[in-house]
Amino acid sequence: MTGLRRRWWIAGGVLLVLVVLGLWFWRQSAVRSTSAVERTAVVERGTLQIVVNASGRMEPARQVALTFGSPGLVAEVLVKIGDEVKSGQVLARLDTADLELSLRQAEASLRSAEARLAQLKAPPRPETVKAAEAAYRNALAQYLRLKNTPSPEDKAVAAANLKKAEMMLNRARAAYEPVSWRPDVGMLPQSLNLENATLDYEIAKATYERTIRGPSAEELAAAWASVESAKAQLDRVMSGPTEEEVAIAEAAVEQARAALEAARRNLEKAVLKAPFDGLVSAVNITPGEMAPTGRPAISLVDVSAFQITVNVDEMDVARLRVGLPAEITLDALPDITLTGRVERIGPAATLVEGAVAYPVLIVLDPTDAPVRVGMSANVTIRVEELSDQLLIPNWVVRIDQTTGQPYVYRRTADGNLERVDVRLGVRYEGYSQVLAGLNEGDVLVLPQNSGGARFGFTFGGR
Repeated sequence: MTGLRRRWWIAGGVLLVLVVLGLWFWRQSAVRSTSAVERTAVVERGTLQIVVNASGRMEPARQVALTFGSPGLVAEVLVKIGDEVKSGQVLARLDTADLELSLRQAEASLRSAEARLAQLKAPPRPETVKAAEAAYRNALAQYLRLKNTPSPEDKAVAAANLKKAEMMLNRARAAYEPVSWRPDVGMLPQSLNLENATLDYEIAKATYERTIRGPSAEELAAAWASVESAKAQLDRVMSGPTEEEVAIAEAAVEQARAALEAARRNLEKAVLKAPFDGLVSAVNITPGEMAPTGRPAISLVDVSAFQITVNVDEMDVARLRVGLPAEITLDALPDITLTGRVERIGPAATLVEGAVAYPVLIVLDPTDAPVRVGMSANVTIRVEELSDQLLIPNWVVRIDQTTGQPYVYRRTADGNLERVDVRLGVRYEGYSQVLAGLNEGDVLVLPQNSGGARFGFTFGGR
């Protein structure tokens, strides 16, 4: 019984080994069968679209940050965020009391300068001429009188005055002598009379000496200088102003005008006005507070039109030109496709995450879609559309390692494979344009174990 059981166990083990080996051979056969399956493609006619994809954010057609031209106290804020405004509409004002005062002062200064210039250019008035002539005659008369002194009459008067003063002094002395011994003599009228008589005598003596001596050279020079000054003033009145005087007066007028213009501009800068129709996007001022200097007071955006600035890789930008159509989709509005065009291509490159790219401006066509500033946008620029072209997938193309010639394997009518050299054109998004070598309907095969290198390069980064 034991031997029989042992034989059964041995037979079962052998059977198990056979089953395992059978399964292994069956799996290997299935693998070989699968690996022998060939990938095929049919040459078809179709449209090859060349596009450039990029992304960006919605921007308004115009936006501006408005600031006051000078610091000041905010008097009025007439708008709030989200308000629609028209071009020229007043948005806010500063307190302008001091600025208005400066404007009035500048206006007065200009009127004064213009009056001085007009007076300078006007012909002399008769009364002005008469006054200048009289001043000249008086100065000349005083000079001649001084030059011709002393006259005999002057000498006689000076001598008589001196003699009279001497006589009065002698009388005062005679009256003083009898009381000169008294202790209170200084309080007596005789003492005062003597003092006054002495002073009058000294004055009369000095006058006499000056009269006899005549005028000094300095006095004559001063008198003549007055004559010349009066004559120059008369000549100036008669001949009118000099070119230099007119130029100085005109410069004063221009300076006053410039000051007035500056005062007007300062007053205008105290009022913020909308430069275009748009929406208020920010308000950073409050009545009663000082206007901010480090940030805009009010910001506006023009949402009548939108645009997008995208960065295009240097490999793609050469294909672009102004006017190319573009399609735009928004992450926030996935069911809407907008249209636009290339408006501007930046002439200089920038580095975007280490890659060289060029800014390209896309202007959107008018739309009623609820587009908002800042929405994420995906842009597809249609560079070229090749219709009715023979197209094949890139994966069927192989490159001859020796000659660099692209070729494919085509199925013949008897089921065999033949190598066919092909001439390719545009290659994009996994497909190639066939220029020569194949016909529509040809079946192409890519044997997995065939020799040669697979066509692996891409066109335009695609």
